Amino acid sequence: MTFIYPVDSNKAHPLPLSPEYKSSIKRAPNKPLIPMRHTLSELTGPVYGHETVRDGDNDLTTQHTGEPLGERIIVHGHVRDEDGRGVPDTLVEIWQANACGRYVHVRDQHPAPLDPNFTGAGRTQSDASGYYRFVTIKPGAYPWGNHHNAWRPAHIHLSVFGHSFVTRLVTQMYFPGDPLFPFDPIFNSVPDETARMRMVSSFDLENTKPEWALCYRFDIVLRGKSATPMETK
Repeated sequence: MTFIYPVDSNKAHPLPLSPEYKSSIKRAPNKPLIPMRHTLSELTGPVYGHETVRDGDNDLTTQHTGEPLGERIIVHGHVRDEDGRGVPDTLVEIWQANACGRYVHVRDQHPAPLDPNFTGAGRTQSDASGYYRFVTIKPGAYPWGNHHNAWRPAHIHLSVFGHSFVTRLVTQMYFPGDPLFPFDPIFNSVPDETARMRMVSSFDLENTKPEWALCYRFDIVLRGKSATPMETK
């Protein structure tokens, strides 16, 4: 593993200012960034604590008394470093809309039904090889008001934590072949097409469970030339 941060890999991540993504205009910095050294407290804590991840937290379909509506899917993969090695003991969290494209959030008021059996959030910890796995429901597309007839492609948010909160990285996983890709400013805020496609999962027939759930693979590469694009805003 290299001990020199590969600055060139930053090109894989979204631009802070993406005018087509309207809210980035107000949030993007308009002055040069000032590097700040991390202090000991930032580098050593606070940590999430292994004991907070419970059995079943990675299955979003069994968190309530009934089964959620929609297409059950498996999402799995590895968290890897720039050399392709698995990163163990990484906290992986996901959150998403339900099958109708609605979040359980007070600000999400578009006219799609909520599902009483689906909260849309889960967590797990990568194993010794960096492997993680979730069972969930395939999310629906939803309108988001950025421009006329704006719809977000179906996606799942993923967050990975290292050993402290300052090591948190956030990305989005999309599904292959979505017709909304060309029209989504968030997806296209990643300038490099090859890097953009690293946010698109691959259909995994081998690990699909017959008569139960389709499977999608999504590997998360933390940095380097094959880094998964991460949110910078």
